[in-house]
Amino acid sequence: MASSRGSIAAFASYRPPCPWDIFSCPNPPSGEKDEVNLLQSGSSDHYNHNGRPIPAAALKALIAKKPELASECGATADDVDSGRATGLVFVSERENGLETLHVALCFNDKVKVLSLGEIYGADTFGGVRMEDSGCFGGGFAPNADPCIIYVSTKKPAEKRRTPWTVVYRTNLKTGETEQLTPDGQYDLSPAVSPSGKRVAVANFRGNRWDGEIEHLQTDIVLMNVDRKAQGGKLERKRHISNAGWPSWASDNIIFFHRAVDKKDDPKSDKKTPHWGVYRYDIAAAKEPVLVTPIDIEAMTPAAISETKVAVATIHKKMFQMGGGVRDPDMYRHIEIYDISAPKQPVKITQVVWPKADHYSPFVLDRGSRIGYHRAATERLLELTGQSNVARNFSKLQSPHKDVDVFRVSGVFPTVSTDGSKLAFVDNEFKAVWIADKQGLRVVWERRGSNSVFSTMWNQNPELDILYVCVGPAFTVDKPLEIYAIFNASGGQPEYRKLTAGNHNNAFPYSNPEGTKIVFRSTRDHADKKKNLYILEDAHAGEEGGVTRLTNGNWTDTHCQWAPKGDWVVFSSTRDKPAGAADLDNGLDFGYFSVFIVSVAKPDVVVRVMTSAPPMPGVGSTAGHVNHPMFSPDGRSIVVTSDLAAVSAEPISMPMFLHSVRPYGDIFSFDIDPTDITKNKDVQNFHRVTHSRYEYSTPVWTKFATSDPNAQWNMLVTADFKAANYKPACPYMQVDGGQSLHMTGHLVIPRRCC
Repeated sequence: MASSRGSIAAFASYRPPCPWDIFSCPNPPSGEKDEVNLLQSGSSDHYNHNGRPIPAAALKALIAKKPELASECGATADDVDSGRATGLVFVSERENGLETLHVALCFNDKVKVLSLGEIYGADTFGGVRMEDSGCFGGGFAPNADPCIIYVSTKKPAEKRRTPWTVVYRTNLKTGETEQLTPDGQYDLSPAVSPSGKRVAVANFRGNRWDGEIEHLQTDIVLMNVDRKAQGGKLERKRHISNAGWPSWASDNIIFFHRAVDKKDDPKSDKKTPHWGVYRYDIAAAKEPVLVTPIDIEAMTPAAISETKVAVATIHKKMFQMGGGVRDPDMYRHIEIYDISAPKQPVKITQVVWPKADHYSPFVLDRGSRIGYHRAATERLLELTGQSNVARNFSKLQSPHKDVDVFRVSGVFPTVSTDGSKLAFVDNEFKAVWIADKQGLRVVWERRGSNSVFSTMWNQNPELDILYVCVGPAFTVDKPLEIYAIFNASGGQPEYRKLTAGNHNNAFPYSNPEGTKIVFRSTRDHADKKKNLYILEDAHAGEEGGVTRLTNGNWTDTHCQWAPKGDWVVFSSTRDKPAGAADLDNGLDFGYFSVFIVSVAKPDVVVRVMTSAPPMPGVGSTAGHVNHPMFSPDGRSIVVTSDLAAVSAEPISMPMFLHSVRPYGDIFSFDIDPTDITKNKDVQNFHRVTHSRYEYSTPVWTKFATSDPNAQWNMLVTADFKAANYKPACPYMQVDGGQSLHMTGHLVIPRRCC
């Protein structure tokens, strides 16, 4: 049934275009054939990752609670005790597109998968949320039942720009659930000690997040697993500073990863994190010892014993994004380090697949096998016979009963007002794609140094006009021009440049009648600040006249005309306080909030939403609320923002080089569409997506359906050019290596916002 208020669609950066799946191989492996797909996923398009084994006692408790977990495979409790039946807990997107925990029972080459919600119900494992880092504790006393420890974002944080990541414990026998993270604190990456008594977490230092990206400011905190069975107290205590991703080797030894910020360029003040894996002795309480070599990147440890640890490594760091072939040392691989022989690691995935990225190792069979996840790119060749990827939509569970939510596999998605046409840009910002009832096709392609981005349909449904920006993407000191593609979905498109003067012009959006265009530009600013302007004639461009809408020494950008044509919503740094840093964590200006301006009275400007709560001082309005878009009825606004900070340790994911901006997730909030003055600093908002990825550039369309792929024939290539389109950087290299596309990267030259 179509939702009454339409659909929100957005693009997810750093999410690989091919599904992740979970594999293992022996320690040590002998070759490619040693690798085993633990979930036997075959042609499944589910994303499965962050796996960990389920101990026998916990697996039997799960079977007792939900017998069909084992019955469909023919397994019994005796099979679990003997080791013939094994279990795996992992994150999967098979539940309404959400990133939630699932358990798998494997027996006699059969695999049964259930979500925790299917076992324990939606009261505990329900709603729009993200779950991660499942591990098991308890069982150490008669009154300490087996339990699962995990992270969930189901509970909103009380403060803005704050993580929603809280660690919970669920009793596997009763389903009783307890919050282990105290209110006002935020944890990631829990790990349980071998005895099942203690849990280590990566705790946000100072109970806050300050916008850091790759190198989160976390410390390792220890606490009890079962408060009731352990004297009624958590005994929560900080043990290791500047640390994350703990892994217990014994009840006394913890391995973890840590970043040390260093200058790579002596001529620059910029510091970059260098990652290593360390070993900490709790009883000795001395300074942790670095286990991995200083000249490589090492992260996400999985302890095998007190002296051995499996880690993900990168031996040669990339400093430039592009389409070239990567050296094997530039891939993320799994290795085993022994503190007695640190210069002689056991190579695991280099032997199996040397030119693919592998993530988050875990230990099986006491270290005789090592598990991990990677992009299952071999399915490209098996299913399609070519190294290209399908472009389609994925429906996600929505927090709104009357609004659908979709993830689209293209950047800057835009839907025509009547819902008949979809347009987007590819991951390289080189081609403009259109999908409608005729199918999927390329309508414009740019090679060379210039990029195409910020696609937007003219809002008059009778006009088949698509706008696009052309020039170096994500630069402020280079010219960007706005082009119109007339007859965009017809057979003979016409291209016309609308702007002139070598300014940085971007983010065009027409009024409802389709006669005028609002856009942002650096014109009138020698220091490259940006304000909003209106092209008075959408067909003639600047020849028809340009009117200034906003005026100030700041950045106004990401603009959209309201459905009634009376307001323009935009993102701006105009409230950035004096004394704040020029750049936010080395990227853009920071301090972006959402404003509305009256078109008829441009001096009437209202701030609608900030990331951090407005307050005096440099911290006021810090953060990002960007790419605002009105709902079709004008009653709400959707944005991409860091209101919920981050939901996973970024270093555990595909390495992002000079990120565009880790905005975070998609949020919406309601406004008064009749009185602009009543929308000052809206307090309430809704989190639409809960994800470890960067969701960006949302669009809200009145169109709604259960199957947008059918509506726009996304899977049908309508012409020869689309069917044979080859990106500058192939999805798979000729030597079988995974390209940077498989990390989910935007494969464009180095840039800044």
